[in-house]
Amino acid sequence: MNLRNVDLNLLLVFHAMIEQRSVTRAAESIGLSQPATSAALNRLRSLLGDPLFVKAGAEMHPTPRATELIQPVRLVMETIKGEILPSAAFDPSTTDRQFHVLTPDIGEINFLPKLLIHFAAHAPNARVKTVSMPKHAAADALESGAVDLALGYFPDLQKAGFFQQRLFCNEYVCIVRRDHPDIGQTLTLEQFLSAKHAVVHPEGREHLFEKFLLAEGVKRAVHLEVSHFMSLLPIISTSDLIATVPHDLAEACIRYGNGNIRMLPSPIKAPIIELQQLWHRRYHRDAAHAWLRKSVHSLFSAE
Repeated sequence: MNLRNVDLNLLLVFHAMIEQRSVTRAAESIGLSQPATSAALNRLRSLLGDPLFVKAGAEMHPTPRATELIQPVRLVMETIKGEILPSAAFDPSTTDRQFHVLTPDIGEINFLPKLLIHFAAHAPNARVKTVSMPKHAAADALESGAVDLALGYFPDLQKAGFFQQRLFCNEYVCIVRRDHPDIGQTLTLEQFLSAKHAVVHPEGREHLFEKFLLAEGVKRAVHLEVSHFMSLLPIISTSDLIATVPHDLAEACIRYGNGNIRMLPSPIKAPIIELQQLWHRRYHRDAAHAWLRKSVHSLFSAE
């Protein structure tokens, strides 16, 4: 097939049909008449040698060949929109866009307060929705646009097709309740290994410190496992358990723990965590997306 014979407008009609499952609704969504849309669909059927959509009840359902084309056509449409055509101007002061941010509960504590203050001053009608998901779903969510930005530690997203920008680095520290009966102002390796530990296992994600201990062959007495970092706040402040957490989470626990939590250097020196913002290349030139990234970098970058 010669590419010169392909009218890219036909892809627009195909995309509309996938979304609407009706010639009438597809025509309305792209601003064409119904006869023009039907004619374009017939041209596309002839070009590809397949009916593409067949009537089933009140809707037009895609054939197996059309189903195969959904993702490639969507990719072409989004590439043209995001990387070829100029982006529309973006005015944060008037936008009511909802930004979707992928971050764990610790990220919500660290990032949202400052970000919301910034939004109130510069984008008062903009909205934010945070989501958490396992690593196997994160890349697809960013690529599809279901999520705008990932904030935090996401080693699974450090691959082709994704941009990344460092914000700051985090080290691991230990937290205990202020009047812990066995741990004073310092924490020795012997005390660390003999203590009862609380461990966080975020759903669908690896904990870097736990992975490091496993590789080093270090064993502890784990008495509690939870799924969320912020669950540690009431647990540590009311028990004799100890937890090893990123420094910024320890600061949050101290800030919101009513003076009941202390932070101590960890006797085991694990790798430093690099916190980043990450996004898919498809949205790199989107004006609203660029404004969000610039805002995050200005608020949280240590450089």
